Amino acid sequence: MHDDSASSFTVRSAQESDISRLAEFEVEIAKISFAEDAITAVAVHEKRLSKAMARSRDGMFVACRGDRPTDGWVWITVNTNPMSGQRYANFRSLAVADVPERTLIGELLLHRGLEYVRSQGVEEVVGKVYVQNVRMRMLYRKFGFEATHLTMRLRGVGSRS
Repeated sequence: MHDDSASSFTVRSAQESDISRLAEFEVEIAKISFAEDAITAVAVHEKRLSKAMARSRDGMFVACRGDRPTDGWVWITVNTNPMSGQRYANFRSLAVADVPERTLIGELLLHRGLEYVRSQGVEEVVGKVYVQNVRMRMLYRKFGFEATHLTMRLRGVGSRS
């Protein structure tokens, strides 16, 4: 079965002209992941993304429909574990606009990200997700990811008696 809505989106490499939109996505990711500790200044994220893009755009992809603003973005880096020397891919960011095709766009981006990982000869992929971000956890599960670590946090330690 052919999905016309899938064919209406293009997944391409991110460009400098996308940075302001990508920074907006990064702010939304920060809000979901860090709540009151989130860095919400778009300019901070624009600067960080500009530096990262200048180093390497490899692994940065956006989903667009025609000349509309970017509807989603994924950023994957390939790293090396300093202890084992093993190369692995890290899904740094994946965000999708609140549009009707949100799930489809997330799947397109994750699929493209995994194609990139395979092209790099990497066998393992990690992606961190905030425990209450059920949509992202479900998307990862749909692609075969499994939970391996859980971070525990205790806040207000200094104010406890």
